[in-house]
Amino acid sequence: MRQISADVVADSVAGLLKKTNHELDSDVLAALEKAYRNEESHIGRDVIDTILENARIASAENIPLCQDCGTAVVFLEIGQEVHIVDGDLNTAVNAGVRRAYKEGYLRNSMVSRPFSARINTGDNTPAVIHTEIVPGDKIKISVLPKGGGAESMSRLGMLLPAAGKKGVEDFVVKTVDEAWSRPCPPLIIGVGIGGTAEKAVFMSKHALLRKIGEPNPDSETAGLEEDILKKVNNLGIGPMGYGGRITALAVHAESFPAHITGLPVAVNLLCHCARHREAVL
Repeated sequence: MRQISADVVADSVAGLLKKTNHELDSDVLAALEKAYRNEESHIGRDVIDTILENARIASAENIPLCQDCGTAVVFLEIGQEVHIVDGDLNTAVNAGVRRAYKEGYLRNSMVSRPFSARINTGDNTPAVIHTEIVPGDKIKISVLPKGGGAESMSRLGMLLPAAGKKGVEDFVVKTVDEAWSRPCPPLIIGVGIGGTAEKAVFMSKHALLRKIGEPNPDSETAGLEEDILKKVNNLGIGPMGYGGRITALAVHAESFPAHITGLPVAVNLLCHCARHREAVL
C-alpha cells in the first residue's frame, strides 16, 4: 500500500488551478491557431486573433485568462493501492482550491445558499469533486475551472430510444443553436450518451478533459463526433457569435449502456477559454 500525504494533494491542486487559469494548454492553442487559419469570416478571424493575443498576455504577465475563473471542478482517479495520510482527501482538495484562488488572484465565484441568500464563500470553495477508484498505486488529478456562462447552457434530454443517432445529433445541435453567443464560442462540446440522467451529465463534462483533436477510441462514437461538429459549424454562429464557420473546435462524446426504455443525452459546453490540467502523483 502506497501512502500519499494530503498535503501533497493540496499542493498539486493549487498548482494546477493557478497554471490552468493563467495559461491555455498546447492542444487548445493549436486548435485556436488552426481555427484562425480555417475561419472564412474576417470578423471571426479578428475575434480568434484577439483570443490568441489574450492568451499570450495572460501567460506572459501571469494573470487570469478570463475574469470568470470558474467553479473548481476536480476529477480524482484514485488507485486502489493508495492510502491518503495526514488528512482528509476532500479537505485537501478544497485547501488547494483556497490557496490557488488567493495566490493566483483568481475571482471567487462560489455562493452558498444558491436559492436564497447567495453569499460569496470568499475563497471559491467548495470544489465540485468527482472520485473514481481505479487499479494501481497512483492518483490522477484533473482540474477543470468551469465558467458560468458556458455551464449555464448545459442541457439534459431523456430521449426515446427510437430517436437514435439522428435524435442525439439534433439535440446537441439544437442546444448549441439556442445558446448562440452566450457560452463564448468557439466551443468544445462535451456529450454524454446513455446510462442514467446523472451518468450522462457526468460523461458530458468528463469528455471535456480529453485533448482537443483526440477522437473517441470507438470508431462509431468518433464518427458521431465528426458528424455533430460539421452540423454545428454549419450553424453560422461563429467566434463569439459574430458569424463564421468556426462555432466549435471539437466535439468530445462518451457513451454508456442504457436501459431498454431510454436514451439519455447530456450536453456540456466549454468556452474558448478551455482550461484544464492534470497531474499524476
